[in-house]
Amino acid sequence: MRRADRLFQIVQYLRGGRLVRARQLAEWLEVSERTIYRDIADLQASGVPIDGAAGVGYILRSGFDLPPLMFSRDEIVALIAGARLIRAWGGAEMARAAEEALIKIDAVLPDPMRERTSSVEVHAIAPEMTPEVRERIDVLEAASDGRKRLTLVYRDREDKPSERTVRPLGLWFWGKVWTLVAWCELRTDFRMFRLDRIDTITDLQDCFRHEPGKTLKDFYRSMEERGHHRR
Repeated sequence: MRRADRLFQIVQYLRGGRLVRARQLAEWLEVSERTIYRDIADLQASGVPIDGAAGVGYILRSGFDLPPLMFSRDEIVALIAGARLIRAWGGAEMARAAEEALIKIDAVLPDPMRERTSSVEVHAIAPEMTPEVRERIDVLEAASDGRKRLTLVYRDREDKPSERTVRPLGLWFWGKVWTLVAWCELRTDFRMFRLDRIDTITDLQDCFRHEPGKTLKDFYRSMEERGHHRR
C-alpha cells in the first residue's frame, strides 16, 4: 500500500468519534506500530485534528472533512469504464458497489468535468453472466476476504467431479472466465479453479490463518519462477 493511501485509510478509521489504538491500526493496515505513530505525527503536523497519545489511542475531532476529489479526464474514463466492466462481468455486490462509488464521485465533480462523464463511450455486455454466476463470484470474494475455508465440488476438463477443501486467496478474471486462486489441501499446492466448473460451494465455518508458503504472495512468486523456468 502506498503511504498516501495508508494516511487516507488512517483518517477513515479514526472517523466516527471512537478511540482507536495504534495496535489496531497497525493490524488493519499490516504495518508496525512505529509506522502508525510516525504517520499520526505527520497527519497532526499537516493540520489533521487528531487527538490522543501513544499507549492511549487516537480519535479524530468532529467536523473534519477531506478535500473534494479531483480527477483528470483520463482518470474519469478509467473509472467509468471499470465500473461498466464490473457491472457486466462482476458479482452482483461488486456491480452495485461500483455504481454507488460513481454516484458519490459524480456528486463532488465540478460541472464541466461532470458533463464529460456522459461522453464516455465504453460499454460491456455479458449475456452469459447469470444471477447464479454473479452470486458465486460474491461468495468466493467474501470467502477470500474473510479467509474462510471452503469445500468445492469441482469438475475437471474431462468433466470428472472431485471434492476439494481449499483456502480461497483471490479471484482472477481472464476476459470471459473467472478463476479462484486457492491453496488446495488435497493437492497441498496452489490451484486455480474455473468458476464455471464449480458445482457446489460449502462454507466450513472455519477461518484460516495465512501460513508461510501458502499465501497469495507465495502464489505470485511461484508463477514468476515458473515463467523464468520456461524461458
